[in-house]
Amino acid sequence: MANTENLERLQLLLQLSHELGREHRSLAILAEGNTSARLAGDAFLVKSSGANLATLSEQDVVECRASILLALFDQPQISDAEVDNALLSSRVDPASKKPSVEALFHAWLLTLPDVEFAGHAHPQAVNSILCSPRAKEFAIKRLFPDEVVCCDVQSVFISYTDPGLRLARAIRKEVTVFIDKFNRSPRVILLENHGIITLGRTERAVSSAMLMAEKSANIWLGAAALGGPVFMSAENVTRIAGRPDEALRRNILKL
Repeated sequence: MANTENLERLQLLLQLSHELGREHRSLAILAEGNTSARLAGDAFLVKSSGANLATLSEQDVVECRASILLALFDQPQISDAEVDNALLSSRVDPASKKPSVEALFHAWLLTLPDVEFAGHAHPQAVNSILCSPRAKEFAIKRLFPDEVVCCDVQSVFISYTDPGLRLARAIRKEVTVFIDKFNRSPRVILLENHGIITLGRTERAVSSAMLMAEKSANIWLGAAALGGPVFMSAENVTRIAGRPDEALRRNILKL
């Protein structure tokens, strides 16, 4: 990782990781969650397995080759041991730490248009809803304008799937459906009984979507206690998403 651009990308990834790992935010504790950043060509950076987002250091970030991991997606039969071997083989530096098993979905997501960074966490309020019967409703409906601005008109919803290759394949399938429908990459992916992934062209876009999703979940839970929530209409959601002043605000906020 000698060139200046890669080193700058590493620093942005560390900054994003520390933002998501702040303990008072209740997005991720201990070794929960992971982050990634696209590099030139076939390479990307991802958090190593077992590292803590709040204290992530340069030594806890692994540079990987995406092609080695993407080659697993369409193999009909593959064992956990073979997945582990592929994760280790994907490392550019064989002396670096083992990448997170969720490097598999990061490898694919970073190939999408306008996705340069990705973050995955287990936020307390978001997971309160994702562990409830109303999880899919939270993904599809919207409560207030800033949720639309930061998290888009809908989130991708993934029914509970075993973490690792199965989850990566499920994410590829449902994200492809979203792209076919909206002609753009999603900003938020919600994983039932698991957590959230946020995507963006900047590290700020990723953290903004994560924080707004957690705020939305807290508002949802508060509204539910008062007999709600009451959702925005599809017409109003579309209107907010298309307003020129909101597009300007997204550019200013680097969303």
